[in-house]
Amino acid sequence: MEDRIRIRSEEILSDDWAVLKKTILDYRRRDGQWETQIRQTYDRGDGAVILPYDPERSTVLLVRQFRYPAYVTGHREPLIEACAGLLDENDPETCIRKEAEEELGYRMQDVERLFAPYMSPGSVTERLWFFIARYSPADRISAGGGAPDEGEDIEVLEMPLDEALAGIAAGRIVDAKTIILIQHLKLNPIRA
Repeated sequence: MEDRIRIRSEEILSDDWAVLKKTILDYRRRDGQWETQIRQTYDRGDGAVILPYDPERSTVLLVRQFRYPAYVTGHREPLIEACAGLLDENDPETCIRKEAEEELGYRMQDVERLFAPYMSPGSVTERLWFFIARYSPADRISAGGGAPDEGEDIEVLEMPLDEALAGIAAGRIVDAKTIILIQHLKLNPIRA
């Protein structure tokens, strides 16, 4: 692929919570012709997401939290989501175990990595590492709720898997990573 891309220039447009770059590049098309393209990329780092499942009770743990980008596009209610966080300096599994303790208040035992797709590759550089894990009430170590010093105000939700599926169909669960995990779990159940 290296022989098909020539970077002409890169300009940092913003370097606050994440890095927004404008890149001018030449791209050689499949027919051999070169074309100049202008692209913006948003880099906030990679992340991890987990859906804990209790196979004995057929329940999942989710969170509800305010998301400003959803709010400004008309979704006035806090979003129902799977627990997630940015990797920062951690590997994906370490990150998601830490996030589960911080946001959900549960210590995850057997964490299983599923896949790591790009969530919006047209403009966002982030890969998101997907996990599932078994949990039980005995794994609870705190009330959860997130880190207030990071501006988190997270409500922990425990619901039957079928209720979560119904929430997708009814439009109550609209977060892509959460939809992917709930549907994956329904198609690939963890046995008790």
